[in-house]
Amino acid sequence: MISYIEGKLIEKTPTYAIIDCAGVGYSLNISLNTYSKISDDKICKLYAYLSIKEDSHTLYGFFEQSEKQLFLHLISVSGVGAGTARMILSSLTPPEIHTAIASGNVASLQQIKGIGLKSAQRIIVDLRDKFLKEGLVAEISSPTNNKVKEEALSALIMLGFAKNTAEKALEKVAKTQGDDLLVEQLIKGALKFL
Repeated sequence: MISYIEGKLIEKTPTYAIIDCAGVGYSLNISLNTYSKISDDKICKLYAYLSIKEDSHTLYGFFEQSEKQLFLHLISVSGVGAGTARMILSSLTPPEIHTAIASGNVASLQQIKGIGLKSAQRIIVDLRDKFLKEGLVAEISSPTNNKVKEEALSALIMLGFAKNTAEKALEKVAKTQGDDLLVEQLIKGALKFL
């Protein structure tokens, strides 16, 4: 199929972009995320996805390959079509979507137009494990949480615990008590597992 389209940017709106490629004007539906990243340069490259239905062939364009991959994940969920996936990508940034799915934040997804409780839960259930397998969850941890975990790990190592054992204990605490803990709470929780 079509991997990407590169050519002269003819028109750009918050919902679509038209790219002239070898004399053919391609209209690609885009998210607000992509719209904000497309510069007004003459040459534009968008990664493409072609949605084929009985009554239409629709091109979707993405500024980054990672956004296209997230779109493909979203449309793999039962009940989430290309239009809904584009709405999700327009409402939240890809890191926010990863965070909401990995943390099971149903409320965050429900705020998106067209996403109800059952759809939000289905997205989380279907995609959380995929994100874990692909290592996307590691990317989504906030810098403050990483810093807190690093400080707690350092403290546990200074107390004489092996690094691997301390890391496993910290992971258990994060799973049982959540990620929004202070350093002291994280250390105390980990000590119960050591």
